Amino acid sequence: MLDGAVAWMNSRGNTEQWGTVPYSRTRGGTERVERYTTVNQPFVAELDGVPVGAVVLDTGPSPQMPIAPAGEPERYVRLLISDRRRAGLGIGAALLARAVEETRRADVGLLRVDCWAGGGGQLVAYYERNGFVRTESFRSGQWPGQVLARRVDAG
Repeated sequence: MLDGAVAWMNSRGNTEQWGTVPYSRTRGGTERVERYTTVNQPFVAELDGVPVGAVVLDTGPSPQMPIAPAGEPERYVRLLISDRRRAGLGIGAALLARAVEETRRADVGLLRVDCWAGGGGQLVAYYERNGFVRTESFRSGQWPGQVLARRVDAG
């Protein structure tokens, strides 16, 4: 799915968000995916038994990013991906709803995510449509980013 996302972004003229090299061939790409499935908390969406998306949760932002911890317990979306061939089915929104549910289940009141803020802010707007609000902007080298947060009521 990650390689497919890079190809899809590139086909739309977006070469800045994840570059042009398939994710599986980027330096550290396969190791990150391995960490996502062993150290972090992954959830996979399936359609007719076939994986079509995933969300990966952690207890804070990546230490490689210039993002401060929240200063309170939080869950952090490290990765949200869906099969671009299934775009428009609400897979990402369903996975974000699962992230909210898991945050609530952990009795944590804050769910955060960071994303690419380029390309006219379309990805930022996507998270806002899913209940997140902008908190802080940042830059990682030339890569513009945005942190968004969503408060989660206790279950």
